[in-house]
Amino acid sequence: MGRRIDKRLTLAHDSRRVIFVDPRVVDLATTRRLDDIDVVVLAQSGPHHTAAVALLDRGIHVVSVGDHVGDVAAMIDEADRADDNDATLIVGAGMSPGLTGLIARHLAGQFDSIDEIHIALHGTAGPACARQHHRALAGEAIAFDDGAFTTARAGTGRELAWFPEPVGAYDCYRAELAFPMVLHRTFPQVSRITARMSANRRDRFTSRLPMLTPPHKEGGVGACRVELRGADASGARLTVIGGIAEMVGTAAAATACAFVETLLRGELRPGLVLPGDATVDTTAVLRDVERFGVRLQEFTGVPNA
Repeated sequence: MGRRIDKRLTLAHDSRRVIFVDPRVVDLATTRRLDDIDVVVLAQSGPHHTAAVALLDRGIHVVSVGDHVGDVAAMIDEADRADDNDATLIVGAGMSPGLTGLIARHLAGQFDSIDEIHIALHGTAGPACARQHHRALAGEAIAFDDGAFTTARAGTGRELAWFPEPVGAYDCYRAELAFPMVLHRTFPQVSRITARMSANRRDRFTSRLPMLTPPHKEGGVGACRVELRGADASGARLTVIGGIAEMVGTAAAATACAFVETLLRGELRPGLVLPGDATVDTTAVLRDVERFGVRLQEFTGVPNA
């Protein structure tokens, strides 16, 4: 994912300086390599909170693709730090949280009121993403239901989800995923938010054991599915579904790069920004996502001629 972000930004900004820094071996708080840098994308494996704090204290905008629940929550708590340093902190700028929030906000324009958001994921990017998928099926799944957060055992709650073609249908299960927490902040009026990811029988039964085989270099075509339920202006019930079918690393890289473009255009305010925020020009960000190689799809119920 990091290499794809690096390549896309380098091609898009041949007149700007784009560098690749590994925060695991470079002290982000003191390195001189970041003296003239406006934006840093955190795409490394592991927690991002400590790196984000060091960068915000230097007044550098931060775009994080992290998706671990505890790490995302810790970064969200740094909203005041970002504001005090006149920097923008974008939390969850990968495929999910990230692109799923943008799609949800885009679809929300078709409703007069929304009461449910349901998101399903399929596929993984590189080895770190595969390990996170493995852990997510062994943790505590978070959902928002009737005004309160609830938890349930991950790997339960099987539900068949139809993803955009060519992915098709997969059984999906509750998992320890961050985007119900993120979406509740961007859609506080919604009374029910759920999150599931695809898994097979082996994934579920071995989730509480060490991975039995080394993670793959990259998975196949992944997908996300975003379903909104609510009412239109006449009060009639309405269900709208959107999503993508794409390599997970490509989708996450395109979303992160789209947020970098938005930052460089000066279109985001200082402080905390979450994908799906009403203050974000979602249409413009999604145009950039498509420009960076991801095709967005919406279910219309009408087959192509």
